[in-house]
Amino acid sequence: MSTSGDTSPNTTTNRRQPFPQGFLDSISSGWAARPESLPPQRPEASYAAARRARLSSAFPGRRLVIPAGEMKQRSNDTDFPFRAHSAFSHLTGWGSDSEPGAVLVMDPAPEGGHRATLYFRERADRTTPEFYADASIGEFWIGPRPALPGVAADLGLDTRHVDAFSAMDGDLVVDVDAELTRAVSELRLVKDAYEIEQMRLAVDVTARGFDDIVAELPRVLAHPRGERVVEGVFHLRARTDGNREGYDTIAASGPHACYLHWTRNDGTVAPGDLILVDAGVEVDSLYTADITRTIPVSGRFTEVQRRVYETVREAADAAFAAARPGVTFRSVHEAAMRVIAERTAEWGLLPVTAEEALDADRGGQHRRYMVHGTSHHLGIDVHDCAQARREMYYDGILEPGMVFTIEPGLYFQIDDLTVPEEYRGIGVRIEDDVLMTSDGPENLSASIPRTADEVEAWVARHSSTASTAS
Repeated sequence: MSTSGDTSPNTTTNRRQPFPQGFLDSISSGWAARPESLPPQRPEASYAAARRARLSSAFPGRRLVIPAGEMKQRSNDTDFPFRAHSAFSHLTGWGSDSEPGAVLVMDPAPEGGHRATLYFRERADRTTPEFYADASIGEFWIGPRPALPGVAADLGLDTRHVDAFSAMDGDLVVDVDAELTRAVSELRLVKDAYEIEQMRLAVDVTARGFDDIVAELPRVLAHPRGERVVEGVFHLRARTDGNREGYDTIAASGPHACYLHWTRNDGTVAPGDLILVDAGVEVDSLYTADITRTIPVSGRFTEVQRRVYETVREAADAAFAAARPGVTFRSVHEAAMRVIAERTAEWGLLPVTAEEALDADRGGQHRRYMVHGTSHHLGIDVHDCAQARREMYYDGILEPGMVFTIEPGLYFQIDDLTVPEEYRGIGVRIEDDVLMTSDGPENLSASIPRTADEVEAWVARHSSTASTAS
């Protein structure tokens, strides 16, 4: 049960108690001195400085304000866990430990460029009511908060109390428009060395989370809400080895796998089902993986399930083959969709030929079974760089340092009368995280089984281990 504090003895909220005078007279004394040592600068600080320099060159003479954002209410006096705005974290290097209400301000410098200052609410002096009475920011309630000198040393930034920002001249021009939003989004299209390192870390932790799920399949099958068990198993890994999930986990078993964003995760996982798990761990830097595997919970694909699964893998492999530096981002999707069109036409599911379905203006019949795109950029946002211009994103050119997904799928709704009954209720997606290098794409998530044979062996390996343990 949560509690709440109050600075006023005349409160009208019946949950709050006034503080007696004896408490007020003694609460500010008897505390040990706080440590004065400063932390070393974190490794990402130099990368963040380079990003700010690139942004500065795009907005000469203009004042830029990038807020971290505030806490968001979940219900009544409880909030959702705070996560700073991605642009703020990207430009400061402040990740899961960033402070709500912080603001990065880049003021034009007389000598050219910008001077960056980080404004945030410093921890309260213990002689102030904020320390003991404010349940939202008081250290008695939420724990130690950072001091200005410590954050300055940690991030390599000038720091000031957020009240100094609030008191600034309101006539100063503040750029928070679509132009700035687009610029900070496009800044992330090509990742630097630190970002790539963080993406590898996020993928590695996510791989362990998927392994945890397969190991727990007997418990998943035994529970009436097995999808929720899958979600919980992955959450444990995300919270112990990372910050949390980068997005709501999709644990979709049986026909639920045909709903692209099934996050209710309240269904039974029945023997013979395929379960589609789309999940990613967000590490403390806020970079996240985004991986999907479709797993036969009983250990073996049926003939039809395998046919659908291997077609999706074929589409993914075609997309990998198409991804090279210098080609358009959209060509990756086109390669995958050609396979989807050819196979669904071959199975007799389309009213036209594959070539007719692939016609840009009059086709698209195969898209009934895969309505989403094959790829999106990935990084500090799961759908990273989303505000970039189309000519930089979908019509942009692949470059070394870009990180993106390859995730084709096939989804045959349980009530879709355009497909034979044996296909209905089967949903398959395979999603990998890809780093473009000068030599071509590197599959960062290749260690997680992908082929139908590998997936079956994966389940069997854990089943064998469980049998031996029992």
